[in-house]
Amino acid sequence: MIPFARLLVRRIALLIALLATVFVVVDLLPGSTARAVLGRDATPERVAAKERELGLDRPLPERFWSWISGVLTGDFGSTARGRSINELLADKFPPTLLLGGLALVVTVVVSLVLGAWWAARQSLAPGVGVGPGAVTAGVVPARRGADTLRRSTAVIRQSTVRILQPATTVAAAIPEFVVATLLILVFALAAGWLPAVTITDRSGFPASPDMLILPVLALAIPQIGWNTRVVRAALVDAAQAPHVESTVLDGISARTVLVRHVLPFALPTIVASFATTVGMVLGGSLVVETIFNYPGLGAVLAGSVADRDVSVVASVVALSGAVIMCVLAVADGIRAWSLRGHG
Repeated sequence: MIPFARLLVRRIALLIALLATVFVVVDLLPGSTARAVLGRDATPERVAAKERELGLDRPLPERFWSWISGVLTGDFGSTARGRSINELLADKFPPTLLLGGLALVVTVVVSLVLGAWWAARQSLAPGVGVGPGAVTAGVVPARRGADTLRRSTAVIRQSTVRILQPATTVAAAIPEFVVATLLILVFALAAGWLPAVTITDRSGFPASPDMLILPVLALAIPQIGWNTRVVRAALVDAAQAPHVESTVLDGISARTVLVRHVLPFALPTIVASFATTVGMVLGGSLVVETIFNYPGLGAVLAGSVADRDVSVVASVVALSGAVIMCVLAVADGIRAWSLRGHG
């Protein structure tokens, strides 16, 4: 419990340091918050009066302390244009959470399926993999291979494994905004199957489910590429354990070996990878939302940076950081549970 509390304190201290950095960086941006609110034609007197009204004439450390003190009481303050930041986050964060949550679910499911299948073909499939037990067992489906269908299936599986290697590398290397642009070109402009922009209903959410497909895919595809490789590598490493070889020699099916004897040992690595993916998905969603005109925090963040509204930028970072810390705490709990008795 004490190590967990220390870890939580370190993460909170890191988040506060990050928020202080955000204040400094936004303050260094060229331009004036007051002039952005009043417009280019505002006189210097009006700009100076607006800066005093917003408290921008105070030293930066004092402004940061005032803001962080309010956050600790649940008050994020007001935007430079006078709107409550609490209301703004309550209005825009749920759609972002929906988009990021769907992308994370798709990433976890597809990565687990592809990574497990890939690892099984390499380490647990008889005669195909690198596992010493599999080779020793020598139950190669194709070697009895008189059956043309089985040989064809084996060839397809081998070809799929060869495709996964470069495909996951390319997917992990492509940024979300490039994936989003390609998806729009193919599925919206060329095929006309899915909408390229998001239209909201009265609740502020997308008017139809198909408007979520392309943004979710744009966020999920790069993360699927990365996490599939992590899942596969973790399972292959865990499959080298001596007890796994024994279970293979006993003739237990590859699926049972994978689920009961390999996955529990690979789970800490896999969970840690998925937990870090949450931050990548939330960060990527701010860009993807702008491309698809999605009604989330992306447009809010872009507008606040243009206005140099440091309170809004820091509030978005604080809220995203809090969500990421919660997910990391859950991942730590799962990791501790999976390692129980193995210390």
